Amino acid sequence: LLTMYDRRLILSSQVEEEVRSFFGNKVFRTVIPRSVRAAEAPSYGKPLLAYAPNSPVTKAYLELAEEILTHEKESVGQRA
Repeated sequence: LLTMYDRRLILSSQVEEEVRSFFGNKVFRTVIPRSVRAAEAPSYGKPLLAYAPNSPVTKAYLELAEEILTHEKESVGQRA
């Protein structure tokens, strides 16, 4: 899982390329961006979804959850 990704930094792109090259399809498609909102939420005693429901980082975590659920459903279907 790629987290704290900053698309403005060349280093982030390079790390992503290396990780995907080495680990292949074991890496989630979803990338979690670096976010001040994510860092602030705990200090306000709120989960990110309540603190910043429309922020890009919240949307990314929801996308990750969907990706995990889809993967699990596919895994269960293959075992059946």
